[in-house]
Amino acid sequence: MAQSSRIILSIIVIIISISFPSALASQPFKFRRTPRLSGRFSKQTKPQPQPQPQHQQQHQYETKYYEQRLDHFSFADLPNFQQRYLINTEHWLGPFHLAPIFLYCGNEGDIEWFAVNSGFMWDIAPKFGAMLVFPEHRYYGESLPYGSREEAYRNATTLSYLTAEQALADFAVLITDLKRNLSAEACPVVLFGGSYGGMLAAWMRLKYPHISIGALASSAPILQFEDIVPAETFNDLVSNDFKRESTSCFNTIKKSWGELISEGQKENGLHELAKTFRLCRDLSKTEDLADWLESAYSYLAMVDYPYPSEFMMPLPGYPIREVCNKIDNSPEGSSILERIFEGVSVYYNYTGKVDCFELDDDPHGLDGWNWQACTEMVMPMSSSQDASMFPTYDFNYSSFQEECWKKFKVVPRPRWITTQFGGHDIKTALTLFGSNIIFSNGLLDPWSGGSVLHNISDTIVALVTEEGAHHIDLRPSTPEDPAWLIEQRETEIKLIEGWINYYQEKKATSSM
Repeated sequence: MAQSSRIILSIIVIIISISFPSALASQPFKFRRTPRLSGRFSKQTKPQPQPQPQHQQQHQYETKYYEQRLDHFSFADLPNFQQRYLINTEHWLGPFHLAPIFLYCGNEGDIEWFAVNSGFMWDIAPKFGAMLVFPEHRYYGESLPYGSREEAYRNATTLSYLTAEQALADFAVLITDLKRNLSAEACPVVLFGGSYGGMLAAWMRLKYPHISIGALASSAPILQFEDIVPAETFNDLVSNDFKRESTSCFNTIKKSWGELISEGQKENGLHELAKTFRLCRDLSKTEDLADWLESAYSYLAMVDYPYPSEFMMPLPGYPIREVCNKIDNSPEGSSILERIFEGVSVYYNYTGKVDCFELDDDPHGLDGWNWQACTEMVMPMSSSQDASMFPTYDFNYSSFQEECWKKFKVVPRPRWITTQFGGHDIKTALTLFGSNIIFSNGLLDPWSGGSVLHNISDTIVALVTEEGAHHIDLRPSTPEDPAWLIEQRETEIKLIEGWINYYQEKKATSSM
């Protein structure tokens, strides 16, 4: 999901993303999850420094810890845990000026990763005289209950407190106490989030309207549950991104799954596939390689930015264009699978520094998303026969439930998110009970199909860009930003400014 991330994407999948489970199917390849906010699936001869996002050198923050309850919704005597959060007060004008606090709703991953990739907040903090706060999502990064990752992830009992509602309560308790300690109770809070973090920002604005005055929910697929949107939406949008660059590229990818199956069934076929795709070790089953390829295509669609970026991987601008160029222009006589390898190497090895590829790498610590996907974040996914470049499959809830029980000994609750936060008839619900939420989406982002794409009211607005990708508006500004992105951010600034001015005027009037 996801900054989505890796969901996942990830989520968060979303984000994680930002990054979300896809269906288990009766087809040869059973895509068990949709993208989280993934990282690198590669192994280098010598350790390399992590790529530095644009403008990271400007990001100065203090790292602090807050003692959180493990369960906000009971009075049981359970051990507390330390929640990490990052804070920057460099530009904050303080309580006397009712200066705002910008709070990023942490995704399914290490909070430092999301903080340095949320450049928009850093860029506008001086203008607003704002404090920046980045709380980490429980069970991710360093915010681990029970003292260690091993204990926190031990079983369904220890993982049972990894939920969206507990995470939102963490954010609410933290910011309330922080404001009290700074004598800043009257200072307005504006929420930000991308991918799964964007979902949390929107949900927090609805669940805790007294905590914040508004939320920017970027690439937040709050409608990707049950049957609110067609299950094939995500994979169709990924496929459209490739088809718009090259029909032959789309067709080659579509044919490649059959080639993968055929090769894998041969004697020594798995070994040959491992050689073709330069894997660090032999395959145990073809499906693992299929998942790896499917992940690359999905993440490429998410980060199909118009300029070079290093959010998930070091990538060129419009990376899908580059992938299709490699696939379509491979040397004469190249097989379909050799063409596919050339293409996905743009995603997994654009720097050329990778010696071999690992299929199970999780550098940003997002494995908790699998638990969330098997409990409450159940997002049905399928693949259509004609519009999708992926193997055709339907969402099979029984198989999905069986897999979750096998992995975690837990039964999913697919309707719990919509019961808790809404989703069905979203226009009526938000018109009656919501205000001050920006849903921003780029139509190249496959998660856009599960988000809010039309204005709901004067104060709940949708900002949609045809060329935008996954929460691109939250990324740092660059000299390469296209005019439409600059305009989108200017609109967001104007809306946020309106929220703050209205709040400050009301506060000033009430104190007279």
